[in-house]
Amino acid sequence: MVETWQADPDGRFDAGFRGFGRCPTDPGGGWEVFTLKPGRVDGQAPHVAVSVFARGLLQRVVTRIYFADEPEANAADPVLAGLGERERASLIARPRADGYDFDIHLQGPHETTFFTF
Repeated sequence: MVETWQADPDGRFDAGFRGFGRCPTDPGGGWEVFTLKPGRVDGQAPHVAVSVFARGLLQRVVTRIYFADEPEANAADPVLAGLGERERASLIARPRADGYDFDIHLQGPHETTFFTF
């Protein structure tokens, strides 16, 4: 299951915008969340916080989705600045005609960068 949290398009967290989504994966691991693109929050680039819950994981894994069409904001983001090139690239969603593509890889050569708390 994939769970998402985000700010509204103005970068706010308020009662007028839910900002939360939860989606089970299909048998092939696919998932979709339909939402509005978030705004900047506290000097951070627009992003969606993501938790992945899966059989075999003792705890959820946490990552973020950033947007390829926000190069200036991404360059100034403190979280992205602390990562290497491969790690940053694993967090960037690619635009498409009807939204964005973002694949989550739990392991392997294209493993998504995950954060610990």
